[in-house]
Amino acid sequence: MDELTVDQLAARAGVTVRTVRFYSTRGLLPPPTIGPRRVGRYGSDHLSRLALIEELQNQGMTLAAIERYLQRLPDDISAHDLAIHRAVVASWMPDTVDEATRGELEGRVGRELDDDELKRLEAMGVLSRTEDPDLFRVDPGMVQLGVRLLDVPISQEAILAAREVMIEHTRSAARELSRLFKEEVWEPYRESEPDEERVEEMKSLSAHMQPLVVQALLTAFQRSMNEELRGAFPEERAPSTGPVGR
Repeated sequence: MDELTVDQLAARAGVTVRTVRFYSTRGLLPPPTIGPRRVGRYGSDHLSRLALIEELQNQGMTLAAIERYLQRLPDDISAHDLAIHRAVVASWMPDTVDEATRGELEGRVGRELDDDELKRLEAMGVLSRTEDPDLFRVDPGMVQLGVRLLDVPISQEAILAAREVMIEHTRSAARELSRLFKEEVWEPYRESEPDEERVEEMKSLSAHMQPLVVQALLTAFQRSMNEELRGAFPEERAPSTGPVGR
């Protein structure tokens, strides 16, 4: 039932009325129900959507990325489903994107970075520039790997091509895993009572699944890579990707 005024909604969500109106103009929130005296009324779906937006922001997503994320949700999604989305996002999304100056970034990776190396890291998606030329948005989960790749004797074009291959196939795997997750886990929760305890159970389950899925993907990839290398170098000892599958 839509029973909250915009002031009550803002207070419950911990944001300002101005923020609610701004999100509404950007299409991040559905319009309110117009009640007596032309007063807009908001409900639990608006509150859940605000909580999801906050979680997405906490994970470092830009407003434009949040808009794209919300546009992919069904128009008739319920407050309960929005709460489940929030639980899954909290436990599966990567770490928040950090902001760091050039000096702070160099201190983090333990080396100086020249302008060409910064451009290469930007091309790899490790960092992005801000309006301040000395301030960067940095993906903390990628920064160490990106810096290590700077010293690999392989062209930038080959690194970017490999990145595109990885993105394409991991997205495909993620799409199939999401389908299984929806059918085997999501749908049963949709049929349950929409309370906070159920949402916490979903969050806990999702958090436990994440390392298992990541390890399974890593193991499968290492074994597949070793098989491909053995096929590519039948006359020689193929270089190994790691201890798994040798």
